[in-house]
Amino acid sequence: MDDNFKLYAKYYNLLYQDKNYNAEVEYLITLFKKYKPDTKSILEFGSGTGNHGLIIQNKGYHVLGIERSKGMIDKAIEKGLNCKLADITDFSVSEKFDVVISMFHVISYLNDNTSLIAAFRNANKQLNPEGLFIFDVWYSPAVYEQKALPRIKKMKNDEISVTRIAEPEIDVNRNLVDVKFTILAKDLLNNSYSEFIENHPMRHFSIPEIELLAEMTGFQVLKAEEFLTGKMTSVDSWGVCFILKKRDKTA
Repeated sequence: MDDNFKLYAKYYNLLYQDKNYNAEVEYLITLFKKYKPDTKSILEFGSGTGNHGLIIQNKGYHVLGIERSKGMIDKAIEKGLNCKLADITDFSVSEKFDVVISMFHVISYLNDNTSLIAAFRNANKQLNPEGLFIFDVWYSPAVYEQKALPRIKKMKNDEISVTRIAEPEIDVNRNLVDVKFTILAKDLLNNSYSEFIENHPMRHFSIPEIELLAEMTGFQVLKAEEFLTGKMTSVDSWGVCFILKKRDKTA
């Protein structure tokens, strides 16, 4: 995912201005209170432009974001989020946290097992005893049942108009959906146009697969549920949230 967001970052906030970040944060805080009521500090893997982290921070939690896209992290820092430019598979900070979160399918961008294991081990390393690792991913049963279909999204503000065309291809042998994004942007101030293409290969996961990853990296799976609704997972659950707990090494 090295270059996925180089140009995409410029239009990211506009494309997702209709995303209900407040509702997603309220959902996360519900999980904090249910599974670790004493939560005070949050480490966010793939903090993007800071939309989740900043709301959590404003709720009174201490938040540190980890993000590998310079374009994304610049926007997050402008908003006031404490961030570190780093790769979630290969970084270290001296501080320990109560919860590691990774939202908006960041884990699904880790397409190979080596990267996945490294990210899970990093999450474990940065957690306090009995800390939580909470993340959402694309769910394999839903991907195969619903299929990934082409989509067009159009958004605009006073300065720019953006059209995003998403064309997915399913790789059944690797549990991947390779999404080609074509971005067509019009600068409304000077009437200029730009176009670029980015590929976003997204890995989807089954529950047993995450359970195996958890076992390998020092976690236990507390719950898997449909993201945001909390419903039982099904073929209708494209996004599934996993709540993992750091295991006691002496157990």
